[in-house]
Amino acid sequence: MSFDRSIKIAPSILAADFANFGAECEAIEAQGADWVHVDVMDGHFVPNITFGPATCAAIRPHIKGVMDVHLMIAPVDPYIEAFAKAGADVITAHAEATPHIHRTLQAIRGAGAKAGVALNPGTPASAVAELLDMVDLICVMTVNPGFGGQKFIDMTAKIRELRAMIGDRPVHIEIDGGVDPKTAPLVAQAGADVLVAGSAVFKGGSVSDPAPYGENIRAIRAAAEGTYV
Repeated sequence: MSFDRSIKIAPSILAADFANFGAECEAIEAQGADWVHVDVMDGHFVPNITFGPATCAAIRPHIKGVMDVHLMIAPVDPYIEAFAKAGADVITAHAEATPHIHRTLQAIRGAGAKAGVALNPGTPASAVAELLDMVDLICVMTVNPGFGGQKFIDMTAKIRELRAMIGDRPVHIEIDGGVDPKTAPLVAQAGADVLVAGSAVFKGGSVSDPAPYGENIRAIRAAAEGTYV
């Protein structure tokens, strides 16, 4: 998993057909997805329950590229090893989910995965000021976590602040929530390079008709790169 700041589209399988995850992962990659984003929710840290390490292990053989696992769970530390063994390339924990986020990030890297830290809309950029040399990715939530399909919350000022804090460190800024061709340019111009999109990617398509996935991915990428007409 090499580092660069080009725009990467990471469809969230939270918006996919739950009965057909393997085929959905293959379809979005074939249609141009850069990463596959897996939203893990526990019904405790967030008001929804999705899936766990067994699902990640089951879909891993169907993903050629990066499997990006976003843990919206608390506690998080007891589950890091299981998600790493399930094949997660990136494991992201929420700064708000643990009193010891530094230790959590150490554990993620120790398990062999890239370490990410996520910030809820109400959490300032300063929360990661002491973590910048321990992370590979900062995920800025542009919705309150727990459900797909929510309205975008403008966090561009926070993204700009993070981008300035990161400097030349090899740290991705990921955006999760309400990303579509209208909001993608806002976050990309502010400094984000990984865009998570769920319903905006999967709308209109299916495993049997995946062409709309590609159209949606290309529209988001073109908007973010400034070539959208």
